Amino acid sequence: MASVDTTERVHLRVAEARALSERAMRGIGYEPEEARILADHVIDAALCGYEYSGLPKLLNVADSPRLKAPRQPMRVLKETSVSLLFDGGNQNGMLGMYYATRAVIERANAHGFALVGVNNLWMSGRSAYYVEMAARAGLIGIHTVAAPPMVAPPGGAKAALGTNPIAFGFPLEGDPLVIDLGTSAFMGTDLQFRERLGIPLPEGVAIDERGRPTTDAGAARRGALLPFGGHKGYALALAMHALGVSAEYLFIAFKPDLFVPLEDYRRSLAAEIAAIKATPRQDGLDEIRIPGERAYRERARLSREGIEIDRRIHDALIKLAEGRQ
Repeated sequence: MASVDTTERVHLRVAEARALSERAMRGIGYEPEEARILADHVIDAALCGYEYSGLPKLLNVADSPRLKAPRQPMRVLKETSVSLLFDGGNQNGMLGMYYATRAVIERANAHGFALVGVNNLWMSGRSAYYVEMAARAGLIGIHTVAAPPMVAPPGGAKAALGTNPIAFGFPLEGDPLVIDLGTSAFMGTDLQFRERLGIPLPEGVAIDERGRPTTDAGAARRGALLPFGGHKGYALALAMHALGVSAEYLFIAFKPDLFVPLEDYRRSLAAEIAAIKATPRQDGLDEIRIPGERAYRERARLSREGIEIDRRIHDALIKLAEGRQ
């Protein structure tokens, strides 16, 4: 992330950050349990080292036009023994996907396999959060999103696809293997964060409304992000859109013991990971890391040390907590 002025940073202990987050969400109308779920999601993102997806995301919730639209409880539209399709009732996605993840875990534990789809949600946060929940329950989890248009197809001058992340969670004895990637060259939440604070984008990740390359976050919001890896990211984004025809948010979970006992699966996966980390390294490289490994280390460190946020974010959250939008 671009460097920031450390004199404009606020250090918070985790308990302080959690309390502020919950107060801010109650300040915009969420019930205490809803505020707790939202706060837990963004605090975990912050602890994992994703500042843009941490506490600043609560300001995105407050700013969303959909917050002012009526909300309804999630309801089942279609159901089988191994599947559920929900109408999300215009709930925030961090709430809706939390409940959907609990539902997919329950069904997969009961039947070995489950699919849960949700429509009519907005802003679901980090997909890693949900697949980690499934993996810690002993399940293999796959979560996809067909997001609103923010990404131009290769050669296009206008957004036509979402950032469309896909995430995987695999159970291990300790921390699960979690792989979470967006199909865009830059994350939409990070774009909002940089626009809010006036931080430029990297080169080559966005175009403005006239299709010209830009590093201005505001111009990119009016224009489009680009897919990562050119046609490969575009193809993955389109695949997520194709899944989204059935459900905007889709979660698939299954027990490894449909094929092999869970402990055998964990042991074999751990051996595969150990072999990858033992690969001979190129000169100057200290370690071969596995996806998610850095986030777990950051979570452990920042849980002890606390987190830092921009003072402007801190002050804006206090205003929400005091009911001053």
